[in-house]
Amino acid sequence: MKQAIESIKTIKQSITDMFNLVESQAIKAETALLNCDRDLANEIIYLERKVDAFELIIDRECEKFLALQTPVAVDMRLIISMLKINGNLERIGDFAAGIAQFTLHDQNKGIDPTIAEKLQIRKMFDEAINMLRLCKSALFEENSSMAAKVFAKDDLLDDINREAVPVLADLINNHSANAEQMLYLYSVIRKLERMGDHCNNIAEEIIFYIDAKVMKHRNMEQLKDEVEE
Repeated sequence: MKQAIESIKTIKQSITDMFNLVESQAIKAETALLNCDRDLANEIIYLERKVDAFELIIDRECEKFLALQTPVAVDMRLIISMLKINGNLERIGDFAAGIAQFTLHDQNKGIDPTIAEKLQIRKMFDEAINMLRLCKSALFEENSSMAAKVFAKDDLLDDINREAVPVLADLINNHSANAEQMLYLYSVIRKLERMGDHCNNIAEEIIFYIDAKVMKHRNMEQLKDEVEE
């Protein structure tokens, strides 16, 4: 019993470290992109190796726990959720590294602040980073109502992503010399939207762990109502 408790503490600490590392990547990706900071972009790409290594470590810790402790009920849900959360965090790290790659290959002198504002890029970063923080707090406070708040933030990122298409079309028409950068910027926006999707996945796993509710493929309003009951 004592060994199982210690193993769970180790896994939770590793997941905390993973959350912190991925959050750091996302914050640095915003700074690198908006300031055209190539040194910082290279640092993000280097950190991606560390994220990948953490993913493997956490997978092994969870697999060892399953093999040696044969958990049931809440402990089983915890380990299943940790494995899935781990994978989603690794993907968020991938997207941050992808944004850093854009910064390295951007041949312009960074993004025009007016264009960044029109595309709401800073707002997307802020929402994605807040979603990560909310997920981390919800997991370690074991608060499913807090996790459910992530869903509305994901809806906001989806809305900004949809709104970006006509804005980008107009920008390309009026700034054809920068058309290539505009297309890359849409790729950045899609990566930020996908970060939100993976935070959404993490929130679903947290609710599964805490409340034993499977949240996938169900009406979002129903999900929020059920969690808040």
